[in-house]
Formats: sequence, structure tokens, C-alpha cells
Amino acid sequence: KLGEMFEARGGTWEQTSIAGHTANTLAKLRADVVAGNAPPAVQLKGPEIAEWNETGMTANLDELAAAEGWDDVVAPELIAVMKPAGSWVAAPMNIHRVNWMWASVAAMEQAGIAGMPKTWDEFNAACEKAEAAGLICIAHGSFDWTDATTFDSVVYGMDIDLYRKAFTEADPEVMRSQGMIDAFAQLRKMVNWMDPGNPGRPWDASLAMMNNDEAVFFFMGDWAIGTLNANNQVEGTDYLCEQAPVDWGGTGYILNADSIVFFEQTEPDYVEGQTLLASLILSPEFQTIFNQAKGSIPARMDVDMSQGFTPCQVKSQEDLAKSIEEGTLVRSMAHNMTVAQKFRAAMMETITEFVNTPEMSPEEAANLMADAVEAEM
Repeated sequence: KLGEMFEARGGTWEQTSIAGHTANTLAKLRADVVAGNAPPAVQLKGPEIAEWNETGMTANLDELAAAEGWDDVVAPELIAVMKPAGSWVAAPMNIHRVNWMWASVAAMEQAGIAGMPKTWDEFNAACEKAEAAGLICIAHGSFDWTDATTFDSVVYGMDIDLYRKAFTEADPEVMRSQGMIDAFAQLRKMVNWMDPGNPGRPWDASLAMMNNDEAVFFFMGDWAIGTLNANNQVEGTDYLCEQAPVDWGGTGYILNADSIVFFEQTEPDYVEGQTLLASLILSPEFQTIFNQAKGSIPARMDVDMSQGFTPCQVKSQEDLAKSIEEGTLVRSMAHNMTVAQKFRAAMMETITEFVNTPEMSPEEAANLMADAVEAEM
């Protein structure tokens, strides 16, 4: 859709997709930049934006941002990411909420679960009911990123300060703490409530288990909404959405965002194209169309969401505002919004090893994570 809008405004759209993991994109970008052939725009996120900004090769979008008032409308937690050294170098496309807990209405009724669990103790009690009813409590497919997505919600929901120190500051000492050991212990309980076939199952196949009422709960970001919509699932009738449990009684919000970074160009046509593209990305029209389809919410806080968005998306926007007010908004470690990739990779490797190694104790996992991160320092 973005390409269509770009061409409708007189631009020539050329898009290059890089197969595989984020690492492949970064390797290709590095090679192009070193060769003096930096692309006009690249999809990057989180700390990668700051790392590339340090090369001095990113474009300065301040003039456009000032003309269009980006500082006044973009969610505050994103502004620092898009302006790593005080100048706009990237444009955010959306905001994803990572800490969603989805549930099958029919499976909850079958298990006798009265409402969505608000705390981890309530969640554990719900899983015991699900197990007694012969249901799978948690639909899951184990990959490093899905395991880390779930653990994001566990650590954050148990201790927000622990999350900030461990997952946004990469503090190894905090990773060895009793709080982290307790978080791994909670994750072990959850793994035991997953079915044995979960390793390597695609996330949308796990979601289908919830859709088919085989499983009660599913932890995943709001990109699940696109799949739910495609399967004609209706919120309130077929499924429920709620923030993952928190033990500290507030509004929880773990943020992820897709963004486009712009690299300095000398060709006037490319510079003009960059200005057009950045302006389109942050236009209310694109922010509305793109996010309605993707399940996320606009990066702009002023977009009207009264039409065409699901109730869960509307709740996401409301909870984002509350979390900003309460000071509980954090960025996602699992989705590459906090620490350098080397630390994130070390954490994720430990988390997924723990999920798939029943004999590993929570204390061993906490120390292993701390050791792995320290080794990268």
C-alpha cells in the first residue's frame, strides 16, 4: 500500500527484500554502505537505528519533522528511538503491543475459568482448571523469539524494575537475582502447561489451537489480530484480549515498532523521494490503513481509531496512554527494541534453551543468561 501511495504522488517505487533473519539485512546494509552505495531507506528498529546514526551516514529529517509537527504527535517512547542523537533519522510505521494474552471464550467456559487472569497466581490457578478439564492451557510454538516474547511478559509482569535493569540495561548482576530466578520458575510452570508438540510449531499454528478451542491461552503480540480477522474470529464472541498478568496492579505495555531509517543521499531525486516517503509514512492516512490491516496501532497518538479498528486495537491505544501516564511503558527486548543485538541474542539463546531443557533449573538459567551477556561485554 505504501508503494501505491508513493507512486500516486509521483514517486518511482523500488523495493528489495532480504530473505532470512535480521542479521542478513544488516549484513547487506553494511556491505552497501561500505561500498558507498547506501540505500535511501531501510527498515530497521530499536538500537540498530542509533548504531547506524553513529556512522554519520543517516539523513536528517528535522526540517520535515518540524513542518509536520512530528514531536507533537508521535508517541513519546518512540521519539527517543527515532531521534537517537536529537535529530530525526527514522519514521515509525506503527506501535505493536507485545504483552497481549489471548484466550478462547469456549475453552475458558469449558474449563470453568470465570474471567481473564490479572496476576500470575490467578493465571496459574486458571491453568490448573484447564488441565483438569483436559485442555491445553497455553498454545505455544517454541522458537527463540516466541520463547523470548512470552518471557518478556513474565519478567515484566512479575517485576517491572527487574525488566528495566535486565532487559533494557543488560545488567548481568540483576540477571542473577532472586527475581530473575523466580521469573524462570514461572516460565517452567508455563512450559509444563504447553503440549509436548510445541517445539518448532509456527506461531499462527499455535494461534489456530486457541481458535479451535483446543487451548485456552496464547501469548503473542497484536500482529495476531490480522490472522484472527482473516479467520473471521470476533473479539468477545470467539476470543478475548487482555494484557498479560502483572503482579503490580497497573497498566502494562511492552512496545515494539516497525520503522524506516533514511540514509544521506546526494542525488536530488532520491532526497525528494525520501521526503515524500517519510511524509507518507507518518500521514494519518497511511497510519490508519497500514495498522488496521496489521493489528498494530498508529505511531501517531492523534489518529482517530473509532472506525475500522478492532476493540483490542482501541484498548491498545487507551492502555498506551495510561502506561505513559503511569510510567509503566517499556520497549521489548524480545523484539529488538532495547539492548544491542549481541546481548539480545545471548538472552534469547538462554531462554529457549531453558524452555527446551526440562532438567535445567531456574537458578542455572539465570546464571547462564548473566554469563552469556557478560561474555559479550
